[in-house]
Amino acid sequence: MNVKASVLFASRLLFPRTGKKSNARRSLFGAFICIAISLVPLIMVLSVSDGMIQGITGRYIGLSTGHIECELYHYSDESGSAQNLIKLAEGIRGLESVKNAWPQLCGIALAAGKNGRTGATVRAVENDIFTRNEAFASLFDVIEGTREFKDEKSAVVGQKFAELLNLKAGSTFRLITTKQLPDGKTLPRLTPFKVSGIVSCGYQELDALWVFIPLEKGFSILPVNSSKISILVDSYDAFSSAADRARTDIEENFPVFTSVQKWNEVSQNRAIFDNFESTKIMLLLIMILIILVASVNISSALVMLVMERRREIAILKSLGGSSSGITVSFLITGMVTGGLGVLAGVPAGLLCAVNFDSIIKFIEKIVNFLAQFFYVLAGSDLSEFTQIRLLDPQFYLQKIPISVPLEQLMIICGGTLVLSLAVSTLPALKAGKEKPLETMRKM
Repeated sequence: MNVKASVLFASRLLFPRTGKKSNARRSLFGAFICIAISLVPLIMVLSVSDGMIQGITGRYIGLSTGHIECELYHYSDESGSAQNLIKLAEGIRGLESVKNAWPQLCGIALAAGKNGRTGATVRAVENDIFTRNEAFASLFDVIEGTREFKDEKSAVVGQKFAELLNLKAGSTFRLITTKQLPDGKTLPRLTPFKVSGIVSCGYQELDALWVFIPLEKGFSILPVNSSKISILVDSYDAFSSAADRARTDIEENFPVFTSVQKWNEVSQNRAIFDNFESTKIMLLLIMILIILVASVNISSALVMLVMERRREIAILKSLGGSSSGITVSFLITGMVTGGLGVLAGVPAGLLCAVNFDSIIKFIEKIVNFLAQFFYVLAGSDLSEFTQIRLLDPQFYLQKIPISVPLEQLMIICGGTLVLSLAVSTLPALKAGKEKPLETMRKM
């Protein structure tokens, strides 16, 4: 029994010419559907999690730490004034391995408005950073006003910060910092600022408390000893050896820094990125277990198929068909079932991933409708009902980007086929060991 005969017999097992009802073929069809359905959430998780991790990581790198974060000693000459810090950044820009560098003074303050108070992370930066810095220019969306500092008392604030203090473009708020007197006493310093613009990077957890002010003004109101003075450096590629070369050049040419760290080495980022990866791996393992359970259906369906086709197997063997040829036929049947599931599940998964935001919003509408229905049914006041958010933008990106990792997608497809072949092995071997004489006697 050659390979061609085995393939022909497998095709008859999958697509028989007779219209006879077969429970085994129904089971094979069910196994195909289960594999296709199980692939849909796996591909969605893979695409959405990759896109979300890349989106959040890109915002941390571009807006928070740069590719490399260089922190200065507080007692160095370069950290004494805005002009010296700008000159240091210009010197770093002159390195061949560095694409750009941005001086920054970062401190903590209390912000007070007409409607309340909140903490604020004050970032004193150059006036043109929102236009010259590629990440600031592309990742920040202007919600209201403009991204430019109109004068030294102008401020650009994050959207969540503006909501907390009920600020609009043109509104005034005050930053409360501290100043130290010559005798060592510490007094509060109150500085009014006018909102020139409200911005958002789409990730509230990152920019919720950001307040951007001019660099010179930052040196006059923020206590230098308790603030972070740094240069944010952009290399030509944050994810390659280019970032390592830039860090080495900076350390060799500018020994004024207390630390020179890549974006993935900064302490506040390391735990976040590790958490992203571990969460993604856990979700993928759960999805893979679902595929494994779905693939077991192929094994049970083939067992039923062997029992239904014992007569045909006996006839083939009596006509010279080999055990290995029969085994190959059933292995092909199992693999084709898994392959058809892959062909149906992968496009469906990609389609759902592309429309992930719309699907989530649709599910939210249904969930909120049912929740409101039971809320009213329980006799509660509907005006007190709070809308349910499945993906709160406070913790996720407001617009979730989709990234399709082709290599991982190919591994998933190949792994599903191999898994289908593996679960088909025992029923196929059982079919090959069928004894034609015993089968014919029973019939």
